[in-house]
Amino acid sequence: MSTETHPAVADLLARSHELGADRRNTNYAGGNASAKGTATDPATGGDVELLWVKGSGGDLGTLTEAGLAVLRLDRMRALVDVYPGEEREDEMVAAFDYCLHGRGGAAPSIDTAMHGLVGAPHVDHLHPDSGIAIATAADGEELTRKVFGDRVVWVPWRRPGFQLGLDIAAVREANPQAIGCILGGHGITAWGATSEECKRNSLEIIRTAEAYLAEHGEQEPFGEALPGYEPLSEPDRRARAAALFPVLRGLASTDSPQVGHFTDAPEVLEFLSREKHPALAALGTSCPDHFLRTKVAPLVVDLPATAPLEQVVARVKELHHGYREEYAAYYRRHATPDSPPMRGADPAIVLVPGVGMFSFGRDKQTARVAGEFYVNAINVMRGAESVSTYAPIPESEKFRIEYWELEEAKLRRMPKPKPLATRIALVTGGGSGIGRAIALRLAAEGACVAVADRDAEAAAQVAAEIGGADRAVAVAADVTDEAGVARAVADCALAFGGIDLVVNNAGLSISKPLLETTTADWDLQHDVMAKGSFLVSREAARAMIEQGMGGDIVYIASKNGVFAGPNNIAYGATKADQAHQVRLLAAELGEHGIRVNGVNPDGVVRGSGIFASGWGAQRAAVYGVPEEELGAFYAQRTLLKREVLPEHVANAVFVLTGGELSHTTGLHVPVDAGVAAAFLR
Repeated sequence: MSTETHPAVADLLARSHELGADRRNTNYAGGNASAKGTATDPATGGDVELLWVKGSGGDLGTLTEAGLAVLRLDRMRALVDVYPGEEREDEMVAAFDYCLHGRGGAAPSIDTAMHGLVGAPHVDHLHPDSGIAIATAADGEELTRKVFGDRVVWVPWRRPGFQLGLDIAAVREANPQAIGCILGGHGITAWGATSEECKRNSLEIIRTAEAYLAEHGEQEPFGEALPGYEPLSEPDRRARAAALFPVLRGLASTDSPQVGHFTDAPEVLEFLSREKHPALAALGTSCPDHFLRTKVAPLVVDLPATAPLEQVVARVKELHHGYREEYAAYYRRHATPDSPPMRGADPAIVLVPGVGMFSFGRDKQTARVAGEFYVNAINVMRGAESVSTYAPIPESEKFRIEYWELEEAKLRRMPKPKPLATRIALVTGGGSGIGRAIALRLAAEGACVAVADRDAEAAAQVAAEIGGADRAVAVAADVTDEAGVARAVADCALAFGGIDLVVNNAGLSISKPLLETTTADWDLQHDVMAKGSFLVSREAARAMIEQGMGGDIVYIASKNGVFAGPNNIAYGATKADQAHQVRLLAAELGEHGIRVNGVNPDGVVRGSGIFASGWGAQRAAVYGVPEEELGAFYAQRTLLKREVLPEHVANAVFVLTGGELSHTTGLHVPVDAGVAAAFLR
């Protein structure tokens, strides 16, 4: 059987990529596109008509052939004859599985019926801000006629599904001159005889709507400026956001842990500075793709930007309590005996005038996309208010979609989260050696990682190795600088919402006999490791306590904190200092659910920045072995005769923080292949 891409599929992918690359056309993972064509049935050798359509959960801009659902058109269209009616239309989604061709590709989405039942060979369903602005205007039907004439037809709001597909198919049949339709409260659908024509028609609808709003819309659709609600300066915004974020994240994680995203985009700041923003925000979003990610409405802080931080924190906690009560009431107003259980009453979007928007989700990408969708919603409100009145779909309809069994089934299909999912880690000295290995391991286990290092370039390289900004960021930090440590923790909070897991790994080594050890040698090693660990732990604990979610602090100490080796007074003493910090902080921070543990490695030679910077040569000279044989020398003096590598230390950090040792604090884990003189007593 041929594995070549069908020409219709090639055209569909090219069109999808072009449309999806421009966020004016549709939001991330929103909308879908399809193509119909004839292929050879591998079972019979005859021709078979097929539908290729973007599957559930994909993104148009990055769509691949594997992301398409492939269905037989004859079987799908035959479903019209057995359709039991709108009250039971959800049953039709399961029937799509019996229409799949071969292995069927991706799981069909709820919009599959729209694409299969509309007679045009090519169909696009998109969520452009301009189109949704018309779709959510109180007089959307009249506006559609005014903006598009008879080329675009108004379709009243209907929840996505089989009946909507029938409705749109009927609209096209009754309006042969039409190139598409505006779906009330939702988005647009366009069609064409060729892929190129379909794309042209989609863009005509979108650009025509944009031009109409630009020409006829009011300049200040959100009303007058609110005194005191204007944006703070950028440095003040970021400082306020970093201070607020751990508090907000802790509140947003009341029902389940969340990761956060912050934006102070101009659209957000301008919206929050205007008099209409409280009333508009309370109406919530309208497009299903939007409110499924942003929830029915955001939490809006009702204080001016210049309000003292303590007042804002106190008010946020009050508002959060009220938000949870109102969300529970919303659930009770609309739930039926068949509704899924309430999933969580915390906000996904928090709006703080003068500062910006904080969005939350099960991972960084989900949080970021939720924020992007709310920016889309602001643009929609702006467009609708500029030419009419914003009128989203009713609350009851939002509930029907938010607690749709089909959405619940989609959630059940999601893979089990990794052990460190939703956890935010800061690794000092993360640019090389043990720190790099720890950062890589924590990220592989699901954590978001801030890679902190004095060498900003090295930190950036490790962050890039982990992945994009949704997984890791680089933070320039000298742990001996009190203000720099505070900035590093703030940068971590701004990147992901807070901090849950700190690894005090930054270090250096100078090997000298007592009589040759200078006060500069002593001060440098104690500044980096003893003082540096103290500063990092203090700032991280401050944020963790604000979050109220507990946390982990791990010290990469050393067997030298226990074992008395030669020519090592400054290094051994500072490692002993770190070892006792573990015990002291475990005793102090336990009441906040913060666990403090340590790892005691033996000499890690391979991949170590410390050994490469001169410590290796010094220790090799002490023991009288060639530097290149130092790792083997260390291994031979252990009980297991094994060399310790950075990855072995990273393994211990994961074991301490991965969830299985949830009741362990104040512990030091030796990772030394067995050095009897360093046994803990």
